[in-house]
Amino acid sequence: MKKKIIAAFLTTAMTIGSLSGVTVFAADAGTDEKVEMADASDVDGTTITFWHSMGGVNGEAIDTLVKKFNDENEYGITVDAQYQGEYDDSLNKLKSAQIGNMGADLVQVYEIGTRFMIDSGWIVPMQQMIDADSYDVSEIEPNLAAYYTIDNELYSMPFNSSTPIMYYNKDMFDKAGITEIPDSLEGIGEIGQHLLDRGGAGEVMSLGIYGWFFEQFIGKQGLEYANNGNGRKEAATAVAFDENSAAKNILTAWKDLNDKGFAPVVGKGGDAGLADFSAGKSAITLGSTASLKQILQDVNGKFEVGTAYFPKIKSSDEGGVSIGGASLWALNNNDPKKLRATWEFVKFLISSESQAYWNAQTGYFPVTVKSQEEQVFKDNVAKYPQFQTAIDQLHDSSADYVGALLSVFPEARATVESEIESMLNGKEDVDTAVKNMADSINKSIEEYNLVNE
Repeated sequence: MKKKIIAAFLTTAMTIGSLSGVTVFAADAGTDEKVEMADASDVDGTTITFWHSMGGVNGEAIDTLVKKFNDENEYGITVDAQYQGEYDDSLNKLKSAQIGNMGADLVQVYEIGTRFMIDSGWIVPMQQMIDADSYDVSEIEPNLAAYYTIDNELYSMPFNSSTPIMYYNKDMFDKAGITEIPDSLEGIGEIGQHLLDRGGAGEVMSLGIYGWFFEQFIGKQGLEYANNGNGRKEAATAVAFDENSAAKNILTAWKDLNDKGFAPVVGKGGDAGLADFSAGKSAITLGSTASLKQILQDVNGKFEVGTAYFPKIKSSDEGGVSIGGASLWALNNNDPKKLRATWEFVKFLISSESQAYWNAQTGYFPVTVKSQEEQVFKDNVAKYPQFQTAIDQLHDSSADYVGALLSVFPEARATVESEIESMLNGKEDVDTAVKNMADSINKSIEEYNLVNE
């Protein structure tokens, strides 16, 4: 049983003392236990541990921000930032650490771990610190905050958020005489032969088999991935994409492009299609907004890169995109000073200045609205005008399409990717692939819910 191990972690008791300071409530499996947050004036000399999963250039940006906070904060707080590997590695380490109530004070968790973190009983919701400190949440981009908000309570702070967009080779489109950029897979199918015959494309579309893209295609149809309001009204008990035909619509359109030779199998993962695009082989690919700078570097001026909204299935569909990336979670270690120090660090990370720098270095969305007024942000968009597409798409997407919360999302994505791959390789038809997805994911949901009632 894949998720039975969670029960052992969730039985770990966290004794909450009665201490001075501002009272906030810990999300602890429905109990009313309290944890205190000290006054900012009382945290001098406090050190907190921050677990993150940002390597490479992104990790360097984290280190710069942490150093700036350590050097300049007025409270005498020190942040010990520790790279924990990939998101899955970090979450597994957190599970192990929480057996002894040790580990981090602040942890970066990917968006598909949201439901698990809420259920874990390990956290102090950001909303409680926001309320205690009278922080103005209108400063946070609404569509970023919406993903991590349940029943008007913000559980974690969005940090490195992105959406997927469509990248296209403008030179190939111009050569093929295509002036209207398609807004759907259906539309891509209509221009595919022109791109091959006249545009010089070796592939029309290099589309990585990625669970996140599957989820976005559902949202672009205005449909739901899971029941119970996408797992937001209450925990999901089953997927909805089989009964509402969302999955069948996606797989049918994808298979049609593949059958026509327009979208060959290029592998699993969000980056699987980027190499062919950057090499000038494919005319279109899909990728994260955070991939923009890397794509431009890889293309290195060989052709002009265009960006457009993530495609619908049919042009008549009405829906929107949801965010990916990760957010910051405050852990309930029953230490009022550490909790206050954690909150002060979070506020620093989402300040306009910090977020403008973060965006310029990484390509992730700035979390706060006022960040877009910073000169650093303006200069970055001027240098990379394609990023404006990502901003416009985010603002044009309603919070109604914020995306699903699912307890077993990592397993679900792996299942979706395997079934799509099997279908494209001719091992099963569309209906069988959809049924296998639904049956497997529903079983995982049932097992998780059974041991976490």
